[in-house]
Amino acid sequence: MKKNRLHLYTLDIKYANALSKADDRVMSVSPQEGKDNRPFVGIVVLFHDRKYCIPLTSPKPKHRNMKNDLDFSKIIDKHGKLIGALNFNNMLPVSDDVITLITIKPDASDTPEQRKYKDLLSNQLDWCNDNADSILKKANKLYRFITETPEKSRNLTRRCCNFKKLEAVLDRYTERKQQQLANEQYINHLPKEETYFLKMSESELQKLRQKGGVPFVAKKDSEGAFIVKIALADKETVQKLLASGKNRKNS
Repeated sequence: MKKNRLHLYTLDIKYANALSKADDRVMSVSPQEGKDNRPFVGIVVLFHDRKYCIPLTSPKPKHRNMKNDLDFSKIIDKHGKLIGALNFNNMLPVSDDVITLITIKPDASDTPEQRKYKDLLSNQLDWCNDNADSILKKANKLYRFITETPEKSRNLTRRCCNFKKLEAVLDRYTERKQQQLANEQYINHLPKEETYFLKMSESELQKLRQKGGVPFVAKKDSEGAFIVKIALADKETVQKLLASGKNRKNS
């Protein structure tokens, strides 16, 4: 197992939504709930080189009476003050392209509130790096417990995300992103005369995605429709699939 310095990250919202659909124990990163900047501590490398991030939470009154456990750790500063906690039960599998590094370096433009928050994050992260070995050991122990012997503690298993199910989501998400990138590279490198454009609704675009096998690039226009660029050779195939789809030729 590889030891690495820990950092703070935010999670890609689309990826987080995909995880939430698979397991409702995934902690929200919804902008509507003000959780889009939720910090995660990582990257923690587990068995089989799986990468995970652990949700970091601000100190709450309930944490004072909670005990450190296999799925939970209090963060205590050098003065003995509770400054946060790690929710190991909600740790999530990640890849480098679904996380964004959080900048906690002070900036002259920071408001007093932003400076205070960055100070808190900095102190929390210092504790995490001082305790990186124990964090790694606890994450691995919990992971093995939940994935190999979940029946030994039903209460603990119920509190934890289904790690294997979420890893399958990550694998599919990564595969789709790689395929999307390959499609974009293929389509965008075609000569102009070999490409074709279709104007689609969201439901028609979803139908094309489900069909698969046809490389395309889609962009949303100002009216909320999608302009889909395909290879001219795929024009007939796509038009048959979307019999009612409106289209316009490359201009």
